[in-house]
Amino acid sequence: MSDALNLRRLNAGDYGALVELWTAAGLPYKPHGRDSRSAFEHQLTLPQIAFFGLFDHDRIIGTSLVTHDGRKGWINRVAVHPDYRRRGLAIRLIRESEQWLVSCGIGIFACLIEGYNDTSRATFKAAGYELFEGVTYFTRRVDPDV
Repeated sequence: MSDALNLRRLNAGDYGALVELWTAAGLPYKPHGRDSRSAFEHQLTLPQIAFFGLFDHDRIIGTSLVTHDGRKGWINRVAVHPDYRRRGLAIRLIRESEQWLVSCGIGIFACLIEGYNDTSRATFKAAGYELFEGVTYFTRRVDPDV
């Protein structure tokens, strides 16, 4: 790993490398739905969504997807390549995501983590996030791939 890692917003040309990172990091993705190339390219055009990538030279080694609804910010899809873990990079991605949300006027940050994902739960706890027991999450999907 180089001494200086580069963090930048992702663009349409990063899609293949992003999917490879998600796969290597063990994140599931929906290639025929919300994670398809066309969905990714559309999401890049929306002002309330930012995909960040952390790069070691030309290799993407970390990512986060940040969204907001004008009131609350959501940090999603934080992933670090297994070869680069245990170096504080997930926390760096979380902090960069928070900074972007603050620049959008957002001061509440949240994330949704599946119950089985102990690594993400520990990472967000280490980043100062508190488990909020008072919410029950409901979902309804038009299609299982969305």
